[in-house]
Amino acid sequence: MNEPLLEAVDVVQRLGKGAGEVRALNGVSLALGGGQLTLLMGPSGSGKTTLLSVLGCILTPTEGTVRVRGHSTVGARPGELAKLRRDHIGFIFQSYRLFPMLTAVDNVRLALDIRGEDPDRATARAKEVLLTVGLAHKENAFPGELSGGEQQRVAIARAIVGNPSAILADEPTGALDSENGLAIMKILAKIAKDPSRGVMVVTHDPRILPLADRVIYIEDGRISREA
Repeated sequence: MNEPLLEAVDVVQRLGKGAGEVRALNGVSLALGGGQLTLLMGPSGSGKTTLLSVLGCILTPTEGTVRVRGHSTVGARPGELAKLRRDHIGFIFQSYRLFPMLTAVDNVRLALDIRGEDPDRATARAKEVLLTVGLAHKENAFPGELSGGEQQRVAIARAIVGNPSAILADEPTGALDSENGLAIMKILAKIAKDPSRGVMVVTHDPRILPLADRVIYIEDGRISREA
């Protein structure tokens, strides 16, 4: 593997305080490389989503180190973490998180607008990425006019429009039927073929295992095995 796109080293994450404190991650170390579709699997409460949040610089680990393209996040200020997320990480969620009053193309373009991209170039790029996920014909549709699978495709387009190094997806098929869920995972698997990009997906769905290049199992906040 070349230099990891994302890396966690001996990460500990405590959530809550006092008697309610929970040790959500217990010394986790892993690396996400380019050209890989990695599945992160484990029972509820095992630490999957917490680990994704730490890798995505949403949560700052209690102990340990996170590196994004070789840059350590230790001591990074909120603005510096926001820039790392904006430049290098794309997020996909189970609930899509689209803006209902924006069209598909405008939802995708929003990720470029916050970077200060030229509006015309941003619109052209958003349309290009919607074509990539098979939604060029729905670019002017609002989320309420799209099926669940189509909304998730818009969410994927928004996540990849800025060419991030890593795509982190939290149960992206959880709200979809099996046919649409498989279609979404095939899109993510195709994206992961790019050697400059890695994709990590939190999932409970064993049906998508054949699409994975790598499967990491986590339990009680620790990596239990890898396949």
